[in-house]
Amino acid sequence: MTQQLQDEFDSSVENAEAWMKAIQERLRINDNTKGPRSDLEARLRETEKIRALEPEGSLKMDLILVKADAALRGISEDKKHEVLSKLKDIKALWEETAIYITHCHSRIEWVWLHWSEYLKAQNEFYTWIHNMRVTLEPDIELQLGLKEKQWQLSHAQVLQNDVLNQSVLLERLLEEAASLFSRIGDPSVDEDAQKKMKVEYEGIKQEAQNRVKLLEMITKEHEQYSASVNQFQSWLNGVTERLNCCLGEATKSSAEDKLKALKEIAKDIRSGGKKWKHLDNQCAEVIQNTSPLGSARLKDELEELRKALEKLKRLSSEEEERLLKIQQSESAYESQVRQLEADIQKLRKDLQRLENDLDPGEGEKTEDEFVTLWKKCNATRAALAAEESKIERLKAQLKELLRFSQDVQPHTESVVSAIHQYQSIKGKTSKMSTDTETQLRRLIQSPLQSFEQWKPSVQMLLETPEPELAHIEAALAESSQFKEKLMTIQLKKDFLCNVLGEEKAESFLQEVAEASKEREMLHKSLLQSKSKLQNLILQHKNFDAGFAPLQKKLSAIKAKLDLEKEPQPDLLGKKTQLQRLQMIQDDLAELAIHMEEVEKLVQSNTTHRHEMNQLSSDSQALKRSLEMMIQQSEDQVQKHWTYNDKLSDLQQWISVTREKIDSCQDADGEQNTEGRLEDLERLLAEFPDKEIQLHLVEAHGQLVMENSSPEETAHVQAELDQLKESWKSLKEMATGLLKKWQLNRPVADKKKKSAFVDSRWMARSAFHLFDVDPYHKQEKKGEGQSTSKHLKLLHDFEEWLRGENTELTKILAGTPSSAEEIKAHQSRLEELQSRVPHGQHLFEDLLHLHPVIGNSEDLEDLRYRWMLYKSKLRESVSSLVEHESFKMHGSCSLVCVFQKRSGGVCSYLHRVCRAALPLQLLLLLLLLLAFLLPLAEETHSCTLANNFARSFKLMLRYEGPPPT
Repeated sequence: MTQQLQDEFDSSVENAEAWMKAIQERLRINDNTKGPRSDLEARLRETEKIRALEPEGSLKMDLILVKADAALRGISEDKKHEVLSKLKDIKALWEETAIYITHCHSRIEWVWLHWSEYLKAQNEFYTWIHNMRVTLEPDIELQLGLKEKQWQLSHAQVLQNDVLNQSVLLERLLEEAASLFSRIGDPSVDEDAQKKMKVEYEGIKQEAQNRVKLLEMITKEHEQYSASVNQFQSWLNGVTERLNCCLGEATKSSAEDKLKALKEIAKDIRSGGKKWKHLDNQCAEVIQNTSPLGSARLKDELEELRKALEKLKRLSSEEEERLLKIQQSESAYESQVRQLEADIQKLRKDLQRLENDLDPGEGEKTEDEFVTLWKKCNATRAALAAEESKIERLKAQLKELLRFSQDVQPHTESVVSAIHQYQSIKGKTSKMSTDTETQLRRLIQSPLQSFEQWKPSVQMLLETPEPELAHIEAALAESSQFKEKLMTIQLKKDFLCNVLGEEKAESFLQEVAEASKEREMLHKSLLQSKSKLQNLILQHKNFDAGFAPLQKKLSAIKAKLDLEKEPQPDLLGKKTQLQRLQMIQDDLAELAIHMEEVEKLVQSNTTHRHEMNQLSSDSQALKRSLEMMIQQSEDQVQKHWTYNDKLSDLQQWISVTREKIDSCQDADGEQNTEGRLEDLERLLAEFPDKEIQLHLVEAHGQLVMENSSPEETAHVQAELDQLKESWKSLKEMATGLLKKWQLNRPVADKKKKSAFVDSRWMARSAFHLFDVDPYHKQEKKGEGQSTSKHLKLLHDFEEWLRGENTELTKILAGTPSSAEEIKAHQSRLEELQSRVPHGQHLFEDLLHLHPVIGNSEDLEDLRYRWMLYKSKLRESVSSLVEHESFKMHGSCSLVCVFQKRSGGVCSYLHRVCRAALPLQLLLLLLLLLAFLLPLAEETHSCTLANNFARSFKLMLRYEGPPPT
């Protein structure tokens, strides 16, 4: 046993020693930093792997210690020394190996990190070189002005400083490259790479310095040009100020002094032209280094200086010419002033003479004195017209004086005074002539003016709707008086020609003739108005005799109509009310005929026409109200007939079905149990359709109760309650009887019944599959559908069906009274019908997710509610169509109502037969489909492995692979 422990110790020492030597050999191979980066990365990964093996070496050392401890316990003292010596050697070897692992990995990792940092700095340096080259490579952009050029120079100086600052980074980068090259010896960091970086940096530096020098030269050139422009502008302002001093009106210098100063200014302006040419040359040099817009501005600025210089030159020469002209015009001014004063004195003497001749005198004048004064005024006006040419000549002379610079205010006042004197005499003469002529025309035109004043009053009298007969007779008397006065004026033709002149006299006589014609026309109109007024008085007496009976009859019809607004207690009362309303309509038509006869008497009397229009308006309003009441009455009768018809049909079916169930219940013997059960099942199959009919009867009953009296409402509600109780008791009776028979039948019969029920269930399932759209006929296989999805679809369909049913109930609750409301009801029902396919798709999706066998009660209830909703919707649409056809034949409404009673049952049986035949054919097809259903199952299903797969016996369903 001791020898075995020593052998195990020796074996572990040898294994550990071999492992450590292998590790040291691997470290020796990888302990090298020379070479490319990929090799260095491979060595780094290898040292990492070796470092990861260090725990394994520790484990081996622990094992050696354990083995050594075990061996030392069982050997002699001589051999202990040997074991301890080996243990010491292996510990030293392990420490050497561990230190070698750490140092080798650290050295390679440090070189790797140093190289990575260098590459990162080198990339940043080359990125900076690239960005700076991109910035400096484009040509210098031409700037707009001096300020922009200074900004551009500042930016270039900033770039130059940035380049100079990068020299420190370059030196550090070169030092790192040299240090790294000494360790790795890679060509990427040798002296050639370092020289390349230096060359690229020097190129960038030289380019930045050249750019700064060029921009400094361009900026300095523009600054010199701007200083020259400012200097020229200052000189130009000084010359302008000197010229303004010579041009000012407030200067006290003589004309000769001004001429001398202007000559000196002209000499300075000529020297300024040379300065401008020097600026032009400087501008051409600056423009070469300026943008097009800036060049245009410089040219515009230089052009403005040139224009200002030209303007100074022009103003100086103009002022010099003006002073020369002033000296020449002074002599001409004196001669024209003397001539003007002589003409003014002569004009004043002539005007004074004419004013003295024009003296109207005082006191009242006769007609001859007015004529003499009028002629004297005309002669004075002719003389004043001859003097008007002298006035115009004085104005022309004054205008000539205004061209001179001397003060012409005194001469202007003299001319204005003479003109005022002329205007005063002219106005006085014109006023006197006008007053004289006015007095003469007043004397002559007095009758004509009176006629003109009388004419509007007569016209107003004729335009009055109902004038008084006394006013018309007074106007006829005044017309006869004006006839005599106008005939007298026409006999004084010679007198008018001597006073007014031949032309004015002819005009006046023409006015008199026109006035005579107007008087004749007014006289005839007055006579016609008098005759018409006498006829109106006679018509008024006849109108009063016919209008009062019409008013009384209309009031009586309105009272009758008010009595018919009360709701009726039953159907007979509604039909009687409809007949009374039609009789009232006939009375109203007869009243309209009498009103037309009376309207013929009021065509020319506005008061009677207004009364008749008011009566006609009341009649039309009453007619519209009557038509609405007739329409509402017809609707109520139709609804009541429909309700009675459907109620009678359902009550008759309930009574017949109750008798059949009673006969089946009373029959004895077990030999007829099968037949009675089949009869009972057939009766139960009719219950869903009849329950739909029950809900329709309730809806029609609600419509009848909305438009009935409280007594009739209570009666209808009692009928509905009784119908519900009968239906409930019948359903409970049939269901109880079916359960009783099923419990009393023997076991064999129960099996047969279960098979029959199973076949019925398969047919019903096949019916559901056949009822869907072509795109949903394939039943989804497998059981991968989740219960949550099925519940969500079920909830969504219930919510949608509830909303649609609520909207249908609201539509059926409304009672349309006009054609527009009927159309609105029809459009809303069509909208609900258009959404039925969408609901059908939802229901089919629900069926696909539900298992084929084992339909739940919730799904069956939902299926029943969906069929009930579709039946109510179809019945509502058909009822609305029948309602419209009923209104189209409103004139024979009662006949249609009575015919509806006899035709309702036939129409209902026809619809039942028409729906039953396709349903029976469909059931046969579904039965065939039930036989074919197992063929659609998968081949590995246990259903096909069962011998009874195609039979109707009950069996288990297993949808997995065969268990064997």
